[in-house]
Amino acid sequence: MIDRRALLAGTVALSASPALAGIAAKAFDPAFPKGFLWGAATSGHQIEGNNTNADSWVLENVHPSIYAQPSGDADNSFELWRADLDLVKAIGLNTYRFSLEWPRIEPVQGQFSRAMLDHYKAMIDGCRARDLIPVVTFNHYTTPIWFAAMGGWTNPQAPALFARFCETAARALAGGIGYALTLNEPNIMNILKVVLPPQAIAGQHAMLEAAARAHGTAKFAAGNAIEIDDIPTSTRLLIAGHKAARAAIKAVRPDLPVGVSLSMFDDQAVGAHSIRDRMRGELYGPWLDAVKGDDFLGVQNYERMVWDDEGRVAVPADAVRGVGGAEIYPASLGACVRYAHAATGCPIMVTENGASVDDDAIRARYIPAALHGLKTVIDEGVPVLGYVHWSLLDNFEWIFGYRVHFGLASVDRETFARTPKPSAGVYGAIARANRLPA
Repeated sequence: MIDRRALLAGTVALSASPALAGIAAKAFDPAFPKGFLWGAATSGHQIEGNNTNADSWVLENVHPSIYAQPSGDADNSFELWRADLDLVKAIGLNTYRFSLEWPRIEPVQGQFSRAMLDHYKAMIDGCRARDLIPVVTFNHYTTPIWFAAMGGWTNPQAPALFARFCETAARALAGGIGYALTLNEPNIMNILKVVLPPQAIAGQHAMLEAAARAHGTAKFAAGNAIEIDDIPTSTRLLIAGHKAARAAIKAVRPDLPVGVSLSMFDDQAVGAHSIRDRMRGELYGPWLDAVKGDDFLGVQNYERMVWDDEGRVAVPADAVRGVGGAEIYPASLGACVRYAHAATGCPIMVTENGASVDDDAIRARYIPAALHGLKTVIDEGVPVLGYVHWSLLDNFEWIFGYRVHFGLASVDRETFARTPKPSAGVYGAIARANRLPA
């Protein structure tokens, strides 16, 4: 529902920041490990268009709604997925992260679409034909309307229903997948509870009530929009869903690496009695315990969060900022990855990282700065499988619609033409060389 990238994204200055100045002062090997994954990410609902069986489609079109606009055609990627794969290859990357749309595959409970499974199989095969490794998210927020109308992830049946979907999808698709993620940021509501203003929480409540009325149900709970009071229940059931889905996928293909992605800050403590550690427990604690023993953990980081003894510390007045005032702080990535590995013992894949900026020159500086910090923690011994940038395309950014831009390529809203930005060239040069510039 609410896009935490645009609400939060990033922090402090770029190459001029003290943190990066300290990193730059140290001699280090700019080369990344052999076989490192260099990718770009998308999600189905945000790019495919006309995902009419999805919970988010309901929320975009119900009244009242806190969405700026409906997703509509999005980037028309349901038709233009080949162009997207060609773009990933042309940039110089070796990995593409995308998602399956559960609402398309199981539009009616218990009825699975062979045509839609074939569609995603063609995408996986298309990746392989271009020597791209498919990193496939089985659920990137959006759930079928029937699932949301039965209470979504607040319903005790949810884990089993999700596992059944994952088993069905895996039987059709798992053979060609490189890495699988069960869920995208299932801790997102824990994050949003901290950062949402009261008016947004009230607006979400009214929107969910309207959706429930429209579908004749007592509770309508979307994949990324639930009532604040339901967060503890949904967290417990999402964890159960991840474990059941992981087991279902592994039962089909035991050698397929399976993980989950989490939204994580670079949490920093300042002053005496900082509440940082307590907040880490609230934001990620149950998940960091749940993923221990997984094949890998997907880390999605856009910002730092500075905590004193009372709460969040304000963004510095001189910070470089993105759309909506988001602070751009590339050093957050390496620090976040370091903590995620220390807390879980899992190998890490950066499954999302980027900047919400209209000025692409900021993104072009951000990418090598963030990667500099990432390479530093790799040199410390943290096992990092790869880096997947958010996003390949400017796309539908949830309640902010099309006015927030994370893409390595812009998309013409009339013709759907994709145009790589200069930042794509900067990133592609690093990926092709598998090393940072001198």
